[in-house]
Amino acid sequence: MFQKISAYLSALALALTLGACAAPGSGPGEMEIRTGVIEQITNVQIASNQHRGIGAVVGGVAGLGIGSLIGAGTGRDVAMVLGTVGGALAGNEVQKKYDQPVPGQQIIVRTSNGVLVSVTQPANPNLRLGLKVYIEGSGEDARVVVR
Repeated sequence: MFQKISAYLSALALALTLGACAAPGSGPGEMEIRTGVIEQITNVQIASNQHRGIGAVVGGVAGLGIGSLIGAGTGRDVAMVLGTVGGALAGNEVQKKYDQPVPGQQIIVRTSNGVLVSVTQPANPNLRLGLKVYIEGSGEDARVVVR
């Protein structure tokens, strides 16, 4: 009897948890789109979105894998350590090339209902003052595109 009640309570808790996770509003693939006119464009530098240290970790794991294929016994252990260190150094150097800031634009758009919206995004040479545009998405995912 206790096991049946426990099973029912667990099922109810699972159903409530899954129901709470379901967010109302736009479904997958849908996004908010607003219209407006560009009032200001300011050139900016956008920081790289690369996570620091990922290159070293990936390089180290790759070096470890390659080092494990070499030799046997103590020689193999030494090859694994050297491969890990060498791979980490090489991966770090490769990642430095992708850590550079990229050119971007801070775009101020006056929407059709009069609200000013600021969007910072990678540079788009097709955008200019007075141009009618769409603002796709919201928050950090917002983008300004030509109408």
